[in-house]
This record gives sequence, structure tokens and C-alpha cells, in this order.
Amino acid sequence: MTVAAFRPSPPAGPVATGERDRSAPAPRSALKAVSLPTEHGGWGLIVEPGLLGLLVAPSVAGAALAVAGVLAFLLRTPLKLVGIDRRRGRRLPRTRLAGRVAAVEGVLVLLLAALALTSAGPAWLVPVAGAAPFVAVELWFGVRSRGRRLVPELCGAIGTGSLAAAVAVAGGAPTRVAVVLWLLLAARSLAAIPYVRTQVQRLHRRGGATPRPFGSDMAQAAGVVVAAVAVVVEPAAAPGAAAVAAAAVLRLVAVRRPPVPAVRLGALESAFGVAVVVATAVGLHVGGAL
Repeated sequence: MTVAAFRPSPPAGPVATGERDRSAPAPRSALKAVSLPTEHGGWGLIVEPGLLGLLVAPSVAGAALAVAGVLAFLLRTPLKLVGIDRRRGRRLPRTRLAGRVAAVEGVLVLLLAALALTSAGPAWLVPVAGAAPFVAVELWFGVRSRGRRLVPELCGAIGTGSLAAAVAVAGGAPTRVAVVLWLLLAARSLAAIPYVRTQVQRLHRRGGATPRPFGSDMAQAAGVVVAAVAVVVEPAAAPGAAAVAAAAVLRLVAVRRPPVPAVRLGALESAFGVAVVVATAVGLHVGGAL
């Protein structure tokens, strides 16, 4: 989920000369602007896969990959800025700073990946390779300043879900379990992102008319179907699929009620994500899938 989804819009209206608008966010430092994403919701979508993979199959290699995943998530911001500036034929101070930040983060990702390769072998590279097309689509939209559209948001979330599979494989989990982890996280993202976008549009009445819940409803159905596929692959994934379905039902109700503030919406979605992670990990352990 993008950070924009959970960030309320700044208040409109002029500010008197010499008077500071206390409700407006403080300006970000140059380093933060090129190194930290502005999407708060995206943090949950990258922390959840690493956490789920470690709960299912803990290992040193998996921990290295989980940290590398967070760094790779951070790496997207400076890479996107460099790509945007180069595409527009300009080289600003932020371009050089973003390039240096990207270089440092890229080196750290490579070092952690080398540690995982040394500790667990190359098997975890398979889900990473599988995520590459999704990440490529997201980056393609990002360097064109279109990263907040639905397609790149979904591709980015589905791509990051592969981290759970990679961490689990590095920890020695069976292939079917790795597939199930990715499917359940993909199901969560498919259901959550269109719902959040709909609720934010309703909250701010973007586009004039209040958006109808049909698109969000279809997203909940898609998420439940993908979760059901995960249960077919591994029956012990049923608790995780049930958590996805329960969240979908709650969203079907919520999208027909007055929209809640963005901060509360983000907190609720984070809670749904934790529920899916915990239910999946418990189900796989108790169900004897590991």
C-alpha cells in the first residue's frame, strides 16, 4: 500500500505573512527526502513478508534476507528519483545525493545477499527471480511519476510478497510452503490496496462523485479466491486463508459505512496484516506442514 494512501492531505487556505501554519507538516531534510519513502502503508507490506518467513522457518540466512528486503524497499526511493531526473535530462543536487544513498544501500543489499548465499545456498533466488517482473513494472511506472496508480501499487506489493518465500526457502521450508506464503500475501494485497484507494477517495471525495464499492468488492473476491488456491496447495494454510477472508468481509461492510480517518484506516489494515501473518504461521506449524 502506498504511503499516500494513509497520509491526510494538508489543509487548504492561505497562511498569513509571518505566521507559521502549525498544522502543516514540517519540511523534510534533503537526506530524508531522497532516502525515505513517503508511503507509510508500504512499510507494513515489506515488514510482513520478512516476519512471516522468519516465523515459519527461522535462520540466519533468512534474517539477512529480511533485512535486505527492507533495504531494497528503501532503495526504490533514491533509484526512482535518479531515474526521474535522468529521464527529464536534469542533474540536481538531489540527484547526486540520491545516487550516493542508492549506492550505499545497494552495497548493503549485496552483502546481505552474499551472506544468505553462503549460509543457505542459491535456492532462495528462485522466488526473487519470480518477483522481478512485478518489481520491473512498478519501477517503470515510478520513473514516469505514475507510481501511485493501481497497477504499479499492486505489482509492487505482490513482488515484495516474494520475500516471505525467499526467507522460508533459506530457512529450509518446503517449496509448497514458500508458494503458499507468497499466495497468501498476494491475496492480502489484492484485497487491501483497491479497498484503501476506494476509502481514501471517499474520504476526500476525489473526482466529484462518491466512488462506488464495486471495485473494492471485486478485489475482496479476488483475494479470497487466491487464498483458497493457497489452501489447495497446502491445507495447513487454512487459518491464514480464513484471516484473509475475515478481513475481506469486514471491508465489504466498512466500504458501505462512512469512511474513517486515514490514520485509523492504516492502523486497521496493519492489524489485518498482522492477523494474516500470525494465523498463517500458526496454521503451518500446527498443521504439520513444516
